[in-house]
Amino acid sequence: MSSQGDVTDLDLFQEIEVEKPADLIIKQIRQLISSGRLKPGMRLPSERVLAERFGVGRGHIREALKKLEFYGILKTQPQKGTIVASLGVKALEGLISNILATDTTDFESLMEIRALLEVYAARLAAQRSDQSEIDEILSAFEEFRKKVELGHSALEEDHLFHLKIAEESKNPVLRSLIGLITPDIITMSRERQKTGEERLQTTLKEHEKILEGIRSRDPEQAAAAMSEHMEMAHNRRRDHQH
Repeated sequence: MSSQGDVTDLDLFQEIEVEKPADLIIKQIRQLISSGRLKPGMRLPSERVLAERFGVGRGHIREALKKLEFYGILKTQPQKGTIVASLGVKALEGLISNILATDTTDFESLMEIRALLEVYAARLAAQRSDQSEIDEILSAFEEFRKKVELGHSALEEDHLFHLKIAEESKNPVLRSLIGLITPDIITMSRERQKTGEERLQTTLKEHEKILEGIRSRDPEQAAAAMSEHMEMAHNRRRDHQH
């Protein structure tokens, strides 16, 4: 028999996002770059040395370095290994970090810029992707779908779906911009709204429309689907605040 003081509304509690070792490594490296302790052109130690220093398996190191390279923060060069990318990328990351730390109005402005970038990326991906690259976008979509169907938040899979589209746009500047902006925006958006099955299912359907436009190699369809997704995501965030 429950007492009057028992908590019965489980909606009071939210799912905990447990950070993976690779994500913690990424944060530490980004902080070192932002602080200037890791400078452009500096070469990182080998995977073996980093694994020993961080106290994790080499697989976690490899995953972290791969993501940082995808974001444009690191570069791998033949005979040189993994190095910190140019000052331009570092400065851009610092600028974005400053914007993300500012008030709601600036965050809204950043959301608008993200929408422009994402829509253009979807258009280019539909124009430029070959079948093997479309299959990679499909694979990212399927990973997101599996997590949604299991009832998980699928935060990382959401990131990777958008980043994979940016990669297949074949525009490295566009890819770097989206790679730096999108993860923080999605994370901040999730913090501002309740994660629920209905919202995830809606996002899944929107992703599916984007994928269909790219698979059909229809730039207008892909761009329109991404534009709708960006608008709906923005509206969901605003609705949650009011």
